[in-house]
Amino acid sequence: MDERRVRERGPAQWWHYGPPWWNLPEATGTRADADAGTSVGAGAGTHRPRPPWRSTVLLTVLVLVVSNFAAHAQPHREPLDPYARLLLLATCALLLWRHRYPVIVAFGTAALALVYLGAGYPYGPVFAAVAVACFSAVVAGRRRAAWAALGMLWAGHLLISLWLYRRLPPPGDTGANLGQEVIIATWVLIIVAVAELVRLRREQWARERADRAQAARRRADEERLRIARELHDVLAHSISVINVQAGMGLALLDSDPEQARAALTTIKAASKEALGEVRQVLDTLRAPGHAPRAPAPGLGRLPELVEQAAGAGLAVAVTGEPPSLPPGADLAAFRIVQEALTNVVRHSGSRHARVRLEHGGGELRLRIDDDGPATGADAGGSGNGLAGMRERAAALGGTIEAGPRADGGFRVLAVLPLDDREDR
Repeated sequence: MDERRVRERGPAQWWHYGPPWWNLPEATGTRADADAGTSVGAGAGTHRPRPPWRSTVLLTVLVLVVSNFAAHAQPHREPLDPYARLLLLATCALLLWRHRYPVIVAFGTAALALVYLGAGYPYGPVFAAVAVACFSAVVAGRRRAAWAALGMLWAGHLLISLWLYRRLPPPGDTGANLGQEVIIATWVLIIVAVAELVRLRREQWARERADRAQAARRRADEERLRIARELHDVLAHSISVINVQAGMGLALLDSDPEQARAALTTIKAASKEALGEVRQVLDTLRAPGHAPRAPAPGLGRLPELVEQAAGAGLAVAVTGEPPSLPPGADLAAFRIVQEALTNVVRHSGSRHARVRLEHGGGELRLRIDDDGPATGADAGGSGNGLAGMRERAAALGGTIEAGPRADGGFRVLAVLPLDDREDR
C-alpha cells in the first residue's frame, strides 16, 4: 500500500519524505514483519522522525552555489576541486540525521568543516551547516554537545589560523589577526544565543499547552461535578416526594379515592418540575456557552419547596426573609435547603421541619431542623447529598455543619458569605 502510494504521487512524495525505502523499519523479515514493526514502534512512542529532506537539499544547493562565489572572491585560497565539493556535500548530508542524532551531527559537521578549512579551501557557507547542526542540537536539549562542537570548531580554526597555517595549504598563506578571531567568536555566540532563545521559547510553548490542557480538564471535571450535583439534588428531592405520594396513593386508593387522586396530582406536578429542571441541566450540555432558557432556582422559590414538602407529608415552618443574592449563591442556598428537606423526608420520622434564614455581618445563615427520630442507618443524609451541600458551600467560601442534635433531632447549618462571588 505504501509503495503504491509512492508510485502514484511520484517525485513530489520523494522530495518531501525521501526515498521510499528510507522510513522502513530496520528489520530483515518480510513486508508483514516490517508493517508490524512500524505499528509497534509507533504505538510504543519510538517512531523515528522523518529526515528533513527539503531543508537539507535547499541548504546543500545554497552552500555549493555560494561557495563558488566565495572561491572567486578569495583567489589566494585553494580552488574548489572535487574533493572540496565532496567535503561540502558530506557536511550538508549529515544534516539529514540532525533530528535523530543531534550530537553526532553537530560534532561531525564541525569536524568536516575543520578538515575543509585545514585543506585551504575558501571561507564560505560551510559554517552555515555547522550552525544548523548545533542549532538543532540545542533545540533538542543537547546544549553542552552543541557548545562543545562550536568550541571545537573555534579552537581548531584558531589553531589553524595562528599556528598551523605555515604547514597547511595554500602556500604563502598568512595568519589571521585577533580581530578576525573575535568576529568568528562573536558569530559563535550569536548562534548559541539564538538557539537558546528558540529552545526556551519552545519549552514555554510546551508548558503553556500543558497548562491549557490541564485547565481544560479541570474545568471539565468541575462542570461534571456541578451537573452531577444538580441532577442529584433535583432527582433526589422529586423522587422522594413521588415515592411518599405513591405510597400514600396506594394505601388510600380503596378507602379514600379523593386523597389518592390528590397524591397522584402531586406526583404529576413533582415529576413535571423534575423533568423541567433536568431538561435545563441537559440543555447546558447540548449548548455550552449559551445562557439557559429558564432562570436558575433560588430562595425566591422557597414557598414552592415548602408546598412540595407538604405534599410529601412534611410541614415546614419558614422564618426570616431571604436577602438579595447573586445567582450562584442563590442557587446554592436553595439547593442546600432542598437537600436538607429531602433528607428529612427520607431519613427522619418527624413530620415537621423548621427553616430559619438570618443575614447580617456579611453572611447568610441557613438552619434546617427536624425533631427526629432517625429512621435508617444513613439518617441525616451521609451520602452524596451531604457531600454536595458541602461542595456548594465551599465553592462560595462558606461552611456546612450537619449532625444530630442533643434532643434527638437533626440540624443542618449553612453559613454563606454575602458577596458577589459566583459558583466557581
